[in-house]
Amino acid sequence: MKKLMMLAAALTLSAASAAPFVYPAAWFADPVSQAKSGGEVRDTNLSDFKTLNPFTSAEANSLPLIMGDLSAGLFTQDPTSGDFIPFMAAAMPTVSNGGKRFTVKLRPDMKFSDGQAITADDWVTTYKIDVDEKVGSNARDSFFLNEKPITVKKIDATTLQFDFPTVSASAYAIMSYAPWPDHVFGPVYAKSGAEGIKAMWGLSADPKTIVAPGAWVISSYQPGQRAVLKKNPYYGQWVKDSAGKALPYLDTYNIRIVKDLNADLATYLSGQSDVYAPSKADDLAQIKKAIDAGNLKSVLVPNVSPNSTSSWIVFNWNKSADPFKQKLFREAKFRQAMSHIANRQAMIQLALGGLGTPVYTSTYPVFKNYQFADTPKFEYDLAAASKLLSDIGFKKKDAAGYLVDASGKELAFTLSTNSGNTVREQLGSIFRDEAKKVGVKVNFTPIDFNNLVDQLTAKGPNRPFDAILLGLSGGTNVWPYGNNVVPCGTNLHSYNNPTNGACLTPQETLMTKLYYQGDQTLDSAARQKIGQQLSKVEGQLQPVIYLVGTNYHVTYNSRLGGEYKRNLWDAYYGSRTGVYITTYIK
Repeated sequence: MKKLMMLAAALTLSAASAAPFVYPAAWFADPVSQAKSGGEVRDTNLSDFKTLNPFTSAEANSLPLIMGDLSAGLFTQDPTSGDFIPFMAAAMPTVSNGGKRFTVKLRPDMKFSDGQAITADDWVTTYKIDVDEKVGSNARDSFFLNEKPITVKKIDATTLQFDFPTVSASAYAIMSYAPWPDHVFGPVYAKSGAEGIKAMWGLSADPKTIVAPGAWVISSYQPGQRAVLKKNPYYGQWVKDSAGKALPYLDTYNIRIVKDLNADLATYLSGQSDVYAPSKADDLAQIKKAIDAGNLKSVLVPNVSPNSTSSWIVFNWNKSADPFKQKLFREAKFRQAMSHIANRQAMIQLALGGLGTPVYTSTYPVFKNYQFADTPKFEYDLAAASKLLSDIGFKKKDAAGYLVDASGKELAFTLSTNSGNTVREQLGSIFRDEAKKVGVKVNFTPIDFNNLVDQLTAKGPNRPFDAILLGLSGGTNVWPYGNNVVPCGTNLHSYNNPTNGACLTPQETLMTKLYYQGDQTLDSAARQKIGQQLSKVEGQLQPVIYLVGTNYHVTYNSRLGGEYKRNLWDAYYGSRTGVYITTYIK
C-alpha cells in the first residue's frame, strides 16, 4: 500500500523563514472566521488495530498512519493542480546531478509531540530503519528503484540530501515520508538493531512513551472498544489556518472499534460517529431516509467519483508443501478462468447496490488517464472458464459435481477475507457460488483481519494461504502502479513472494522493467504509453484477479465544519484535509 498524501497550501517559503505553513482560505467552503477550537471528531474502525509501531504497520487505517503520514511529510500535493508543494520542507528543493539529487531545507522550529525538535536526523534514522530488510517495513520498497537504493544524507541539522539512482517521476512522493524521532528509535536501533525496533510500540505500550510528528498522538487504547488520540500541542506552532490560528482545531480524535460494516452504519445513523464511508446503495438509502425523517443531521453527496481502491483475489504461488495447488495457482489459464468466473456485474448489483465499476487491472478507476481500451479483460463467461480449465486437465467431474484432473484430484481451494467486512463477504460468496456452477469447489472462510494481513505478507517457499480476497487503496496520480506491488521482491507483490524476491515468469520480469521505465519517464504522455504496455501484460497474466471498485460517496455529520469546496472533492484528494486537520465543530 503507497503512502497517503495530505493536503497543503501552495506556499513556497525561503529557507531562512520561520513562518508557519498556512492553509489557504480559498480551498474551504466556509469562511475561516467560523472555525472554532476545541471538541472532538468521532470515527470508527472495523477491527482492532495491530500496532503503534510505524515500522511494522501495513494496514491502510493504522494508528501510525494517523499519527504520521497523513499530517506530516516534506511535500504534499496541491489538489487544484496536482503539483507537489513544500510542507515540512521550507521551500522546494535545489535539484542537481541531472535531476537525481535533491537538497531540501527543513522548515525551522518544528517539534514532535514531546517537544523535541524535528531535525534532519529524524528523516535519516527513519530511512535507515525502513530500508533494513530485517525490520520488514512496508515502506522499504519506496526507497529502491529497480533494486538500486535511494540514499538520504544529513548535510546539517536543517538540510537533507536525497540521491536517486535514476530520475524518478515519483521523487516528490517518495521524499514525502513522515519523520519518526531519532531520539526515541535511534538508540534502540543502535543497540538492538531490527529486533529492538520490532519490539517497540506494541498496543500495550504506555501512551506517554509514544512520540508523533503529526497532528495527533495516542492518548489511550482499549482493545475491542476504542482508540483516543489527542492533538500534538506543538503541531500548531508551525501549521496554521489563514487567520493564524493553530491546527488542528480539535482537541480529540476518538475512534470506536466496531465489529462489522452493519455496526459501523448503525453507529453513524445514531449520531454517535461523525463520518462514514458508504459503499453501497443500501447505505445511501438508509442515510437519506434518516436525514429526511429528521433523525440524522448530516450532509450526503453520492457518487462524487470512482474510488481509489478495488477488491481483488490473489492466489498464492508459493505453496511448496502442496505441489498440486502450487502448480495450479501458477498456471495463467487457471487464473484467467477465475476471472471469467467473477461475475462483476452481480457483485456490483448485490454487494454494492449498483454503485460501482468493474476492475481488471491494478490501476484504480479514479486514475482515468491509466485506463486503456486494449487491456485484456477476462469478463464473466462460465463457458470460457470451463474451456480454460479443460485445457489444463480438468475435464471430468466427481460424484459431488466438482472438477477433477486425470488422477482424480479435486479442483478445490480455500478463499479467505476479513470477517466483519460484509461487502467482501458478499463478494466472496458470489464468487464461490459462480465457481460451483463450473465445478470449482471454493471453501470461503472469513477470518480476523490482522491474521489475514500476516498471511498475505508472509514470505518464503510455503506461504500459509491458498487465496485471499482483499483490497488496496492509495497510490499517486503521477504513476499509479504500486511501487511495493508491481515489481518482483516488493512487500505486496502478493502472489509471488519467495524469500529471495525473484521473479518467476517472464511477464513478471517485464512488468517490473516497465514499472521502473515508466517511473523514470518524466514526460506524462510518454509515461502513460508505458503504463498502457504494463496494463496489457498485467491483464494477460492475471497475477491478481481484480473484481470491482466502489464509488466514492461523501457523508458527514452536520456538526462538522472545515470541508473543501465541492469542486475539489474526489476519491484521491478527499473532501477535507487528512485526518481532519482543519475540521472543527460548528
